[in-house]
Amino acid sequence: MTVLSSHSRTAVRSARPGVLLMVLAVALSTMGVGCSDVTETRSEAEIEPPTLDKEVTMPIAAVVTTVVKPGAQPHELLRRSFAVGNAQQVTLHTVHHIEQQMNDQVPHDFSPPTVTIPLTAQTGRDGVDLTLGNPTSSDPRLAEQLQSADGSHAGFEMSDVGAITSLRMAPKPETPDAACAALEQAFYQAVYQSIAFPVDPVGVGAVWTVHQQVTSGVPLDQVTTATLTKREGDLLTIQLDVTQTPKAKVWSLPSNAGNLDIVDYAMHGTGTITVDLGLPLPVSGSVTVAGRQSYRDPHSAILLHQNISTQVQWGR
Repeated sequence: MTVLSSHSRTAVRSARPGVLLMVLAVALSTMGVGCSDVTETRSEAEIEPPTLDKEVTMPIAAVVTTVVKPGAQPHELLRRSFAVGNAQQVTLHTVHHIEQQMNDQVPHDFSPPTVTIPLTAQTGRDGVDLTLGNPTSSDPRLAEQLQSADGSHAGFEMSDVGAITSLRMAPKPETPDAACAALEQAFYQAVYQSIAFPVDPVGVGAVWTVHQQVTSGVPLDQVTTATLTKREGDLLTIQLDVTQTPKAKVWSLPSNAGNLDIVDYAMHGTGTITVDLGLPLPVSGSVTVAGRQSYRDPHSAILLHQNISTQVQWGR
């Protein structure tokens, strides 16, 4: 989900085309939102001024899984089985690289800092609760702000096939907006690089696809091809191949700022993760999605090119 701050929205409305595209270039790369930019959807009678310590739940698009090859016998259903109160400790690490170029100008690096989040996951009757350890970052200023998030909470719910259906965030009240946005972007990246299992029983060597709409600056169709390469009891090794394509040829900008033509959009990724059917989060692994995007302002001759890569890592 891409959300522009009030300052950015004002800039978009008043900027000349070149500056407009420069503002949007940064917006295109963000999938999280700041604490004060998020509000819950409630009835009019329940509306009250938003506060920073409220839990916010964000829905995640549904997935459709299709078996391409069932694999070797024996075939079994792949289903997560959580005992209430099960605990897991794992570290989430995200790297996001953005290089952008306006027409033939010199490319500029707009990459946000890396983020590392120690997590303790606990399974409950209504989903999985996450407690954040002390998050860190490659940027000293952001790392200092992230210290306020130590002890914050998050969580998610899963479907029967292991697809994440909603993500909730409950940062500590003193967490700065920049730290909130960095954490939420990291979680969104992790959610959309997670894997759902097929409905039908499969065996080692099985191949299945997972179709999902990704909510970002540009609405995307994402197809993940998963291959079960190894199984040892409940421990599964899954190879992933990811492709993303825009759902339209034109992007309607936020805040009624106009449209951009999508000239080129080629995003592809690969990786391998290890999951334990008795635990809610991947045990280890890494997935990287990268490619090139190009946008044109229809009211000028300005082209914006972006080289983007996102890496999600799980481990100790």
